[in-house]
Amino acid sequence: MASGYPVRSFLMAPRWLDGLADVLATTDAPCYVVAEDLAEEVTGFHVHRGALASLARQPLPPVDEVLAGARSVLVLEDVVDHTNVGAIFRSGAALGFDAVLLAPRCADPLYRRSIKVAMGAVFHLPWTRLADWHGALPALSAAGFTTVALTLAPDAVPIEDAVAGLDKVALVLGSEGHGLSPRWEQAADRRAVIPMSAGIDSLNVAAATAVACYVTARR
Repeated sequence: MASGYPVRSFLMAPRWLDGLADVLATTDAPCYVVAEDLAEEVTGFHVHRGALASLARQPLPPVDEVLAGARSVLVLEDVVDHTNVGAIFRSGAALGFDAVLLAPRCADPLYRRSIKVAMGAVFHLPWTRLADWHGALPALSAAGFTTVALTLAPDAVPIEDAVAGLDKVALVLGSEGHGLSPRWEQAADRRAVIPMSAGIDSLNVAAATAVACYVTARR
């Protein structure tokens, strides 16, 4: 609500009425108060917190608006797991990134699971979808960002070296299975890897994002 999403309705257990009275007072949206077992039956899942809201989506902003004033950006290609998308938003927000750009086939950041895993970061970290998947990375380079692809490509350099001394950085991460497409891997300005030990060749994309964001934030 604080992020400006219009409220359509609330669904909550009686125990939340007093604690959320100040929130309810800010809108004329209906509030349906039900027992917690009925809420679970209606929604189809266990409502752990006991309070839900249905919000209307806002139109996605254009890419230029999301990038205005940004220095550190995450760019996701075909990350299809809602948990991973939420975790990536959480890491980006926690480590000072300014925005997230999503390729058309990425999972929805406003899906319930994404919101929960992100701890709400999807509501305050600016994001939008890329309409032009094919030319997305060259367009970012033209906008002054150095695009750094996380990949196991033979010419990839350690992430510390890839981002050292850069001003505006766009970290580019690919799908859970095959990683980045050849198009995006080759279109990136630089290719970077997180050095591994013990015969492990890669991290889950959410974990890799956290490590890369930490290193990039301290460049």
